[in-house]
Amino acid sequence: MNKRLLSAITIIVAFLAVAFIVTSKPNTQEKKSTYVPTVGILQLVTHPALDQIHHGIVAGLKSQGYSGKKIKIDYQNAQADQSNLKTMSQKFANENADLTIGIATPAALSLAKTADGNNPVILAGITDPKGSGLVKTTQRPGNNVTGVSGDSPLKQHLAVVQQVVPKAKTLGIIYTTSDHGGEYNAKNMEKLAKKAGYTVKMYTISTTNDMQQVAETMASQVDAVYAPQDNGVASAMKTLINVTNQEKIPVIPAVDTMVKDGGIATISVSQYDIGYQAGVMAGQVLKGKNTATYPVKTITKGEMTINLKQAKLLGITLPKSMIKEAETKGEVFK
Repeated sequence: MNKRLLSAITIIVAFLAVAFIVTSKPNTQEKKSTYVPTVGILQLVTHPALDQIHHGIVAGLKSQGYSGKKIKIDYQNAQADQSNLKTMSQKFANENADLTIGIATPAALSLAKTADGNNPVILAGITDPKGSGLVKTTQRPGNNVTGVSGDSPLKQHLAVVQQVVPKAKTLGIIYTTSDHGGEYNAKNMEKLAKKAGYTVKMYTISTTNDMQQVAETMASQVDAVYAPQDNGVASAMKTLINVTNQEKIPVIPAVDTMVKDGGIATISVSQYDIGYQAGVMAGQVLKGKNTATYPVKTITKGEMTINLKQAKLLGITLPKSMIKEAETKGEVFK
């Protein structure tokens, strides 16, 4: 009797165990299929170029199937405040974001420091990821950080300077001391310009509040100004233009949004495309791609962008070939 009872109990227990496993499987699969990843996007400051990167990121994620109810995006803007960068990065860590995206070098550095080698960080619009210490190499990042670099085509920018103001002898270059990418671009342009025979004068701002005074000094000492891909300079572009216009000094900037704000011409890498590619990479990493072996994508191909209204204001006649190139392949502001 005891043996029969024991056998019956054993059979019942075994049946219940199998039933539990069978009924549990759909719940597990359902949980996996309905899981919504959280992505934190941290932008350094509001200005048109970085805003374009942000819009591109969202579109890139969407192309990978992450949109609407299939993703939670926590977008934060630090408004150029270092303490905000730290607080917002920590916010993403506290909410266990599956992945974070840094728009501009300071934002990416803050995210990488907070992640401390753990959750993935995607770069969006970082000029010098290796030099800033974000990756070991661009081909094999080696850790939890990878993304998209938007290197400025500096040789082409110098060619634009030579076409727009062929008689210029002294070139002013302005950048923000706290912007690694801006300084990197400014100093590389300084080398190229000196090699081309220009007398180069370097000017710096600590914050956008410095632009008015520094620009007034610069405009009285140079024949033309180069404004690199620099977040502080881009944010204060209209202030710079208000000053240089008074002295009839042309400004050749690095990106199309800065031309729209009063620069005269440039070869511009698409900031939207930089963001789009970063969004695609983020989607791939969410699907399991390893950041340590996922090469940084560098975008350098740009298109001619000109501001005819600004050229007319300064009394500058742009070469017909430049205008035609902008009209057929690039962008014209009138």
